[in-house]
Amino acid sequence: MITPFLDPTLVTATSGLIAIIVIAAALLRGWQGWLDLKRQELGQSAARPAADEGSPIGTARIELADLKERIRKLEAIASGVEL
Repeated sequence: MITPFLDPTLVTATSGLIAIIVIAAALLRGWQGWLDLKRQELGQSAARPAADEGSPIGTARIELADLKERIRKLEAIASGVEL
């Protein structure tokens, strides 16, 4: 006779539960590591001076000029004029 503690269903269920706990712990540890990495990246970018990135005003002007050029091209296409 099989003892109640060695019932195949109980062994399978217990093994599955232990496997889920191990996988969840590994995923949680990986998630915490990823969050620590992102915190380090944010800390380094905040500590680094923005001088090597250039002026944000200059970047905005370039993007604005690019958008204006795209609008001109779309208006030309809409009116049927070839560029």
